[in-house]
Formats: sequence, C-alpha cells, structure tokens
Amino acid sequence: MDIFNDSQIMQTRRQFFASCRNLLGGAALTSLLGGSQAMASTSQPVGPHFPPKAKRVIYLHMVGGPSQIDLFDYKPVMQDWYDKELPDSVRMGQRLTTMTSGQARFPVAPSRFKFSQAGECGMWMNTELLPNLAKKADDICWIRSMHTEAINHEPAITALQTGNQVTGRPCLGSWASYGLGSDNENLPAFVVLVAIPSNREQEQAISGRLWSAGYLPGEHAGVSFRSKGDPILYINNPPGVPSDIRRRSIESLNKLNEFNYETIGDPETYTRMQQYEMAFKMQSSVPELTDMSQEPKHIFDLYGENAKKPGSFANTVLMTRRLAERGVRFIQVYHNNWDHHSNVGGRMPDQCKDVDQPCYALLEDLKQRGMLDDTLIIWGGEFGRTIYTQGKLSRENYGRDHHPRCFTIWMAGGGIKGGTIYGETDDFSYNIVRDPCHIRDFHATILQLLGFDHERFNYKFQGLDQRLTGVLPARPIPELLA
Repeated sequence: MDIFNDSQIMQTRRQFFASCRNLLGGAALTSLLGGSQAMASTSQPVGPHFPPKAKRVIYLHMVGGPSQIDLFDYKPVMQDWYDKELPDSVRMGQRLTTMTSGQARFPVAPSRFKFSQAGECGMWMNTELLPNLAKKADDICWIRSMHTEAINHEPAITALQTGNQVTGRPCLGSWASYGLGSDNENLPAFVVLVAIPSNREQEQAISGRLWSAGYLPGEHAGVSFRSKGDPILYINNPPGVPSDIRRRSIESLNKLNEFNYETIGDPETYTRMQQYEMAFKMQSSVPELTDMSQEPKHIFDLYGENAKKPGSFANTVLMTRRLAERGVRFIQVYHNNWDHHSNVGGRMPDQCKDVDQPCYALLEDLKQRGMLDDTLIIWGGEFGRTIYTQGKLSRENYGRDHHPRCFTIWMAGGGIKGGTIYGETDDFSYNIVRDPCHIRDFHATILQLLGFDHERFNYKFQGLDQRLTGVLPARPIPELLA
C-alpha cells in the first residue's frame, strides 16, 4: 500500500468511484491502443465542427477601457451640450462607480479631437490621432454596440476574456488551444505578450489569471513571453549543464511522471510532462523567434520608430506577426493605461501614438504575406467611457468614468466583413439604439470564425457541459461575417 499518496488518501467516496470508472475505462483503452498512445490521445485537439475561416487569432486588448467617444463613436451634436447636465432620461438610473456616484453634477464633455470619415465605408473616426489606422477602414469591421453588465475593471476584463465575471474559467485563448491545438510542435498554441505603454500615468493590474486554462487541461494555459531578459524564465540551461544532460533528465522525470500518471490518473501529471517537453523544444525555437535582426529595414520602417525597442507596442506587435507565421494559434497582447479618469487630452495622444502605426502595419504586413484572410485581428477594451466628465471640466481637458452600456471593438481579417459598421448608439453614446452586441455574441462570433458551434463546443466539468458562452442566449452575428 506504499504506492498510495496523500492525494489518494484524501479522496472522497464519489471521487474514488469516479477514479475506478476512469481506471477501468483507461485499462480497456490502453489494451486497445497500447500504453503511451492512450495517454497521448488526451492532448489531441477537439477539432472544428466545420471549416474555419480563421486559423489563428491576434487579440490586442487595451487595458482600462478606451473612450469610444474620443475614438470611434462620433457625436457632433454634443458640442452644443458642453457643460450641460446629462439628462435623467438618458441615464435612466444607471448604476455608477463610486468614483462619480457622489458628484453633484454630470456635465457633458464633448470630444476635443478631430473626426472625419475614413475609407469607402465612410466610418467616422478620430483621424487626428489615428491617421494610419484610418487608411485600413475598409479592412475593418467596427462594432459600436458592444455592451456588458460589468462596471469595474476586474469583473469586466475577466468577463471579456473568459465569458464570466467570476474568475477561474478558461480564457478565450485556452478554448482556442483546446479546440485547435498548435500548428508548431516547438511553440505553444497560446502565447501572451504584455506591451509597455509610453505613458504610464494610470495603469491597471493584470495577472496570469487572465490567461489561465481554468478547468481545461493545464497545457492550454497561455505562455507569457517577457519583454526584457530571457523571453521565458529558466528557458536556458544552468551554467555547466549541456543539452544532452537536460534531455536525459527530462526523459527520466517523464518516466517517473508516467508511472505516477498510470497509478493515480491525475491529468495534471500529464500536463507537467507536456510542459517539460515543450520547455525543452522552446530552448531552440524561442531564440530564433525572438531574434529580429534578420527583419529587413522596410519592416521596421512599416511598424514605426519604436519597433526595435523591446517591450514597446510596436515591437510587441511585430513579434505577434512572427508568432503567427510560425503557427501559434492565439496571441494575446495587453497594452495598458487606457483608464482615462482624468487627463484625456494629455494621455489619449500618447496612447494612440503607441498603437496607431503598429496596428496599421500589422494589417498591411499580414495582407502582403497572404495571411490576413485567415488571421483574425481583434482590438478593444473591457468597456467604454461616459459622455459626462469625471471631476473638473474644461475644453482642453476632462476625465471619463467607466461605461459598460456601449463601447466599440473592431475586428479585421479571418472571415470578417471589412468596411462594416455594426450597431448604433444615441446622441450621447450612452445607450444602444440599434443592433446590440453582447460579449456572449462576440465570443460566439469568434468561435464561429474558428470553426466551432458555440453551443456544441464544451468541456465536461463538475457534471456540466461548460461553454465559453455560458447558458444565457448568445448568437454569432452574421452581419459581421464575410
């Protein structure tokens, strides 16, 4: 009985019978497939329900909630409402954050930036701060009617990434990894990059929970690449340890883990084995990936002056293209400091300068390489901002509070219908008046592009068929699809 450990001793009656069932089924499967093959089968991707339009996803998340009023949701009539009170008929008793709920007044703050129409689609957008992105308007689908129930950052970003405000669920990238696997056995299916903004006035905290695999097998969690030093911690061998010794060490560990897996049946043991193997493979693949010295000058010119600066948004986005062309399924990029409670006039230009040219360059670069048609690009934050100001109002400067009732996200490539403008808000960019898009619809649309029926794409956990889109109504939006 010495083979039993604490994890077995602490089993409940229900867990014991469940493990017996799994062991009996596993024994039968092992006899049919032969030992290690049965174990290897647990890492096979589910596979799409129908031919996907997108083979990979690049998700550019602007942490904090970009102001749709100052970027994409043009409201010229608001110029006549400067410093006037937001009507109660518009607010309709909406719950506010504690940052503005105590204000005596809610004065309207029109955008101070110049808007004009871009592309043949005629999208009104901030062409003063986003002149390069405006050139790609006809490749982009603009969703101006996104909405969510979450009004604070933590639940809002969790809901947008995982489909639920409660932490612990798998994120969108993990679902993509689980469903499609990787196109490159030497790189993870899901990679996370955190770009450093040039203006760091008011950043939001982000952590590994946002790229967690939740209840999915651990191998589907995102692998975070660092912007400075080694791209991944401990990827290099310790001094004096050659690769052949590292290889033999991993093989020995895997034999022990395989014995433990066959004895206990804990899937996390198998995940650990997968991680050891992937770490060894990345020792050769990652240095080649992160070495940008072979990129030609015209590529650095395309992405902008910061493209050679490690950690910058331009450098990070160039890295996403290199990851995408090497078969990584899902690349999540976070760019911070979009939480504009104050100094919109001072901070918005810095934020837009960070992202404008690199986003244009990414679309152009992928198109030139023939990759845009099967690469889905997503850009947006966790919610929008209010038309009324937070704090003191002046024409040169103002702040905006969180606003979940309507915000703008754009997508391009990967089966998206370019030049589409979906949804409409009222004159105050406060309420949706046409074609609402909940984040559940947003997720269902992404899964559709990846080849999955969101109602059938599930994972059994705690006796339930768990889904990214949950149990409330959701639908892919056909108007967004090419």
